[in-house]
Amino acid sequence: MTGGIQNIWKIPELRARILFTFGMLGVYRIGCVVVTPGINPTVIRDFFSQMQGTVFGLFNLFSGGAMEQLSIFALGIMPYISATIIFQLLTVVVPALEALKKEGEQGQKKIQQWSRYATIVLALFQSFLMALALESGQFGEGAVMNPGLAFRLTTMVTLTSGTAFIMWLGEQVTERGIGNGISLIIFSGIVVSIPSGLSQLVDMVRTDEFTPLEVILLFGLILGVVGAVVFVERGQRRIPIQHARRVVGRRVAQGGMSYFPLRVNSAGVIPPIFASSLLMFPLTMRQFSDSPGIQSFIDRFLNPGDWTYNLVYVGLIIFFCFFYTAIIINPTDVSENIKRSGGYIPGVRPGKNTADYIDKVLSRLTFVGAIYVSVICVLPVILSTRMNVPFYFGGTALLIVVGVSLDTVGQIDAHMVSRHYEGFVKGGRMRGRLGG
Repeated sequence: MTGGIQNIWKIPELRARILFTFGMLGVYRIGCVVVTPGINPTVIRDFFSQMQGTVFGLFNLFSGGAMEQLSIFALGIMPYISATIIFQLLTVVVPALEALKKEGEQGQKKIQQWSRYATIVLALFQSFLMALALESGQFGEGAVMNPGLAFRLTTMVTLTSGTAFIMWLGEQVTERGIGNGISLIIFSGIVVSIPSGLSQLVDMVRTDEFTPLEVILLFGLILGVVGAVVFVERGQRRIPIQHARRVVGRRVAQGGMSYFPLRVNSAGVIPPIFASSLLMFPLTMRQFSDSPGIQSFIDRFLNPGDWTYNLVYVGLIIFFCFFYTAIIINPTDVSENIKRSGGYIPGVRPGKNTADYIDKVLSRLTFVGAIYVSVICVLPVILSTRMNVPFYFGGTALLIVVGVSLDTVGQIDAHMVSRHYEGFVKGGRMRGRLGG
């Protein structure tokens, strides 16, 4: 690995991309400490210090601490994620959007553009609700220095502009940096909270609230879960494809065998992010609503850590695993591509039978992946609530950190291998394999 890191700096384009990515993430971190005008940051920090383990603690985690200080990036990238969820759902139920999606790159750009507009609308709405909550004392008395219409408008413009800037920043990283920009922004927000969590753990050991043995067991469990995540994320089910003939360069080669790889978790970190985003909505309504009926219902059925909340969370994760996998992998299209390339799956007839076979394998694999993601996401929540872990060891955060790390390292590795340099893993990329 040391040799691989040294090789990074021998490739000018890769070096420039990595430095650009670090620079943009640095700009994001600076923006996270710029306080929204008219806010008393001390009152806000005191409020969030009492909200660890609640929905506000989760908001603060994904915003990289920006919510805790109510900075200009307090809304984070969540409005963009919510807008993306809405349009991906609409592409399934609205024929016009479905047809636009099938147009290829141009159609995707159009849908992405509409998602940006929806992000601005959602950010304006959320920032308006936040301004009202600040004025009403939901975040503590004295949080707003000069309440009124001017404060509301200023807050709406500031927070919405912050979300739009983060959205632009993520797209710039994706285009000119390394890795997925939006994912890296969420990743950086999670990673920066680790030192404070470790500091709290050290303080608890000093005050005998945590014993050294419990700390060792905790880190052993975390390492075990991380290892399991890495193993499954690299796992594949390879469907063999026999080719009657293959075009290699300018000549036609007879026969040959290739594989169509299907990941165990094809949807990646999208399902838990989508599920968390949807569950944040009613929890936010509960905080800002004055209706006793709404508050009582959400407290009874959607209180984070309760079994009903976890059950809904798992249900949403499983739904989005199947939903997102169906969006990114179409068995009919895969079957047609195999047929056009002159290939076939041994023992399966081309056409509809091949599509049905791929759909059957994909459904079973997605079910296993959905259960895996659900366990990884719910287990740390139980760990935090039942064992009094002093920091939020969230499954969603864990999947994002590991998934984004593997994806980014994979992209760096691909750049290096394509230029005849040895990657991080000798002999090429690290791969896992489940089945044959």
